Amino acid sequence: MQIAAIQHDIVWEDPQANHTRLTPLIAQAAEIGTEMVVLTEMYATGFSMNSEAIAEPPEGQSVTFLLAQARKHGLWIAGSVPVRDKQEEKPVNRFVLAGPDGENHHYDKRYPFSYAQENEYYRAGDKAITVPINGIRYTPTVCYDLRFSDAYWPVALDTDCYLVVANWPESRRHHWKTLLVARAIENQAYVVGVNRVGVDPNVSYSGDSLVIDPLGEIVAECPPGMEATLIAEIDPNKVAETREKFPFMNDRKS
Repeated sequence: MQIAAIQHDIVWEDPQANHTRLTPLIAQAAEIGTEMVVLTEMYATGFSMNSEAIAEPPEGQSVTFLLAQARKHGLWIAGSVPVRDKQEEKPVNRFVLAGPDGENHHYDKRYPFSYAQENEYYRAGDKAITVPINGIRYTPTVCYDLRFSDAYWPVALDTDCYLVVANWPESRRHHWKTLLVARAIENQAYVVGVNRVGVDPNVSYSGDSLVIDPLGEIVAECPPGMEATLIAEIDPNKVAETREKFPFMNDRKS
């Protein structure tokens, strides 16, 4: 399955501007036969703690944009959006995986980034999801989740590819790349890490978007510090072959 990771800048707290900027980039990926497009964390607003202003209803404009683009181009598209359910006090940082037939799968970030007070403005999700698409099992995670192996390990046996969307600071880019590789190796799965570039009012971002195979080898990467799209093939047979050749998971304790 061919996947495109779009490493893009984000106009601060301006969904309409970001939808406009991303529309041609998604179309370009679709033109070459891509079956899935992955955008970044809070792709339409940036990583803003102004949650009262930017949070949308579950099918607000930024989720609707993903659903519309998926249907228009006949592909899957992912990115995270600040979403507020009416009955909840705080919104969530929601990973949305939209499909060509109107599918709307979602995962709520389980580890809000307390270092930046995300936990004060967004509530944590409480469960992982895995979505089978064309014979490949995808498990979504969001940014800071990456630092916690227990967000990945329990679902490893049912996962062929982890999708990681992020606004990960340039100052810790070494951690980003190292942790992506570690998650691929320890879970013997593909990892697709998609990070933004540019600056927001507080932080600069280098991108460093990567696709890593089940052996921990980088198979595709974006150049740092610039908008770019990487294309990679996700092969579930390689996951199965790796786990059969190196049956390390048989020795795990939990």
